[in-house]
Amino acid sequence: MPGLVVFGRRWAIGSDDFVLPGAFELFVRLVWWIGILVLYAVHKGQFSCPGGGLLHSYLLVLIVLLASIICALSALVYISMQGTISNPGPRKSLPKVLYTRLLLYVPEFIWAVLGAVWVSDSSVHCEKTVINAIIWTVIASWVIIVFTIVGVVIVFDPLGGKKTFYLTDGVSRNLESSQSGQLLYNVKSTATRVWEQRIRLLCCCIVQDDDHRVAFTSIAELFRSYFSDTDLVPSDIAAGLILLHQEQDKMESCPKEPEEVLCHSPSSLVTDNLDMELENAAHYMLFAAAAYGWPYYIYTNPFTALCKLKGDCCGNRPTDSDITGSDRHNFHFGSILKITGLQYRDFIHISFHNKIYEIPFFVALDHKKEAIVVAVRGTLSFEDILTDLSADCEDLTLEDVLENGFVHKGITQAATYIYRKLINDGILNQAFTIAPEYKLVIVGHSLGGGTASILAIMLRNSFPTLKCYAFSPPGGLLSKSLADYTKHFIVSVIVGKDLVARLSMPNMEDLKRRIVRIVANCNRPKYQILLRGCWYEVFGGDPDDFPTELDGRNENALSQPLLAEESLMVHRSPSYSALEDESPLNSPPQYPHLYLPGKIIHIVEESSSRRFCSSDTKYTARWSNETVFSSILISPKMITDHMPDVVLKALNSLSQEHGACLSC
Repeated sequence: MPGLVVFGRRWAIGSDDFVLPGAFELFVRLVWWIGILVLYAVHKGQFSCPGGGLLHSYLLVLIVLLASIICALSALVYISMQGTISNPGPRKSLPKVLYTRLLLYVPEFIWAVLGAVWVSDSSVHCEKTVINAIIWTVIASWVIIVFTIVGVVIVFDPLGGKKTFYLTDGVSRNLESSQSGQLLYNVKSTATRVWEQRIRLLCCCIVQDDDHRVAFTSIAELFRSYFSDTDLVPSDIAAGLILLHQEQDKMESCPKEPEEVLCHSPSSLVTDNLDMELENAAHYMLFAAAAYGWPYYIYTNPFTALCKLKGDCCGNRPTDSDITGSDRHNFHFGSILKITGLQYRDFIHISFHNKIYEIPFFVALDHKKEAIVVAVRGTLSFEDILTDLSADCEDLTLEDVLENGFVHKGITQAATYIYRKLINDGILNQAFTIAPEYKLVIVGHSLGGGTASILAIMLRNSFPTLKCYAFSPPGGLLSKSLADYTKHFIVSVIVGKDLVARLSMPNMEDLKRRIVRIVANCNRPKYQILLRGCWYEVFGGDPDDFPTELDGRNENALSQPLLAEESLMVHRSPSYSALEDESPLNSPPQYPHLYLPGKIIHIVEESSSRRFCSSDTKYTARWSNETVFSSILISPKMITDHMPDVVLKALNSLSQEHGACLSC
């Protein structure tokens, strides 16, 4: 679990992370060594050519050097295989072996340079086979050296030279002196600055203004506070996710009580018909998907989309006043027309303008449902990702709404931007002037679903009959009071184990504690967890029966942080404290709980069906509540279940099934 400490600093790699890369290099070195031995044995006594004496010495030293590296790698792999993730004691001698292995890079580098010089020497006229072997030896040496340098850069931890205090912002600590308090402040400031630099590097391609700088700082603070209380390296997290997935699959295969609460019982206040809502959702999901423009259209029609769009590129389009933002070659608007099936005249306003907190949307007339549809685009750019990650909470204050509460800051600012455009620019007034009898419907997927939900709350007083369909919205969106308030006019649609619908800071904290707990209690080495886990993810089968507690360990031992590098753990980590209790709720929450908006339709994929006149995949839908999404589920489908084409496919399947039942 702890990061390895060598050269006086912590690195983003564990002492048990050398098994797989070390074994691979060991295999390469063995093949290489055997090849050189064979080459030397075959050509022994045949080094009388010009430069042959130097070649003879080169091969002898190379054989000895490779043998030394093989011995060091064997020891490194063997020691790294010992112990468990949270018990690095058997690996305490690994840094010494690692120093030895790294020291051997010096003569290898020198010998690679000498080999390159010897091969490039035009005065050497030895046998071509020997020269080719030396060339490949030099190439292999340089490839390994380059990969090693790249690996060092990847596992370098900018904060590794700092003494790390594992403190959460919400917990007061008694510091021994003002110096320690200043040190803590410096560590936090450095960590925030490092995360901010990483975010800036990732977003180097976008124009950065004051809004971006504020967002960078806010997101950096979020990441710093989230990762400040654990000593996990990336491979620990991967092993923890594998263990959680298999544990989750084992629990799902056992008989259990129903997790979801049906809300459409006869005594329920909710009287909307599920089938009707599914039909409406399937219809409006087309608008939410169309808001993505040509990327979605090409993604769903990879072979024919460009040909179909080509004919519309130079076609007529609304006047420039109806469209804002860039739509080069008319691809976005052409895709929207193809997906929705609407005509040019049906669009009131289209905005392709995209900045942080300002996302694209369009307003159109839906004559089939007699509705004015506001469709908000989901995440499709770096600016949208920054909006998603601006996950601080802020108050939403609205007149005549008593259920004011906390909301997602970034998404609320995006909703405020669209609200001002719709109201201040008279877009909705123009739409209702054309179709005064139509109702207002707001739709969106992912980030668009969250923005549409908050926009619906803002417009609710002015348009009491409005309806909102949020497809796969972010989980950490509304406080409990606002979530309950929106049940009257918002319907959220979630498919399967969608990650985004369960994504909130409390759920992320819960996931972190579950990972810490399960890796601390597993007595299998990390390499076994990773290998068996990869096999399970790729080929399936029954979940492995990994032990869930360490042999010979008592409860008191489990409550102590198991650290080999104790110099990095000045204070006890709150995540290790979570090991004492089964429930992550026993510790005081650092973030307020935010929930999904409105009533929730949960669509679950069932086993494949090969019956006549039915699709291969069968879905079931039911009313659910927000407690079902209070924990992140680990699954290969946690990402694909969020994709708009998967949501649309599930809704169409359910809608067609309902239509077939009515026909029968």
